[in-house]
Amino acid sequence: MPAFNEAKSLGAVVPHVLAALCQLSPRVELIVVDDGSQDDTARVMQGLCAAHAQLVCLKLSRNFGKESALTAGLDIAHGDTVVLMDADGQHPTSLLPEMLLKWQQGADVVYALRKTREDQSALQAGLIGLFYKLVNWRNPIEIPANAGDFRLMDRQVVNALKALPERNRFMKGLYAWVGFTSTALDYEPLARADGLTKFGMGGSFSLALTGMVAFSTAPLRLLAWLGLLLAVSAIGYGAWEVLDHFIWGTAVPGYATLVDGMMFLNGIQLLGLGIIAEYVGRIYDEVKRRPSYIVAQRSGQGLAGSGSGGSNAGQGGLGIA
Repeated sequence: MPAFNEAKSLGAVVPHVLAALCQLSPRVELIVVDDGSQDDTARVMQGLCAAHAQLVCLKLSRNFGKESALTAGLDIAHGDTVVLMDADGQHPTSLLPEMLLKWQQGADVVYALRKTREDQSALQAGLIGLFYKLVNWRNPIEIPANAGDFRLMDRQVVNALKALPERNRFMKGLYAWVGFTSTALDYEPLARADGLTKFGMGGSFSLALTGMVAFSTAPLRLLAWLGLLLAVSAIGYGAWEVLDHFIWGTAVPGYATLVDGMMFLNGIQLLGLGIIAEYVGRIYDEVKRRPSYIVAQRSGQGLAGSGSGGSNAGQGGLGIA
């Protein structure tokens, strides 16, 4: 459960989620990852950790982003099944029994699909839809459009995700990339436990850019097609000017056409360089091999303290990361 400035929410959300987990299994852990919060999230987490033996609290050294916080939780989770949930209370615990049942019936991944996006503006919902259309365009791996991080995963899926080395992580794409047997459940997001979302348009755009660069070459393909279209258009326009001059005697336009053409082509070239630079920049980040996150402090043992390593399905447990 990644948390960023959720001090007012955790006091209600954590006990509620723990109560729901304990009804499903006698061996559970709840991992809360403080992603560099600037409010009292760390203090609230410490108090909750002292009150609940099943709770594990990770405090990252700074804000690394939700994808890195999720990765930190997955790296230390010990359950034979692991559920990802938000700390704002919008993911309903009433869906957990059905998720666990689907897993018991053979599904490796059970992910939740949003029925509506009424809590988002029409612009944001439209941009999200456009993003998924672009990232899935001619992509052999289809990323479900309305699926978020709320999901239950089998231990082998978690191990596969942990084995992926990239630092610029787009988790929704990685869930789809590792494969395994998956099934979806519809749900309606609940109202936030407190305050407003910390993930606005800027964060959404940054995550979408990461996902596009990590899982699609569509921008490069579109750029190539645009270049081909411009080249064909230029040849056709040049041929028309020659015919127009020698057959009909029309004077060839001068500097206006030349300047407009140069400005347009320069703009396309700069746009192309910008797109290529995004890919090269991500490559540069990857080759530096810096860690995705740094843990400043850990409290609580969870399933690790009970001797469960998550390798035996009969003796393991259920974890929320």
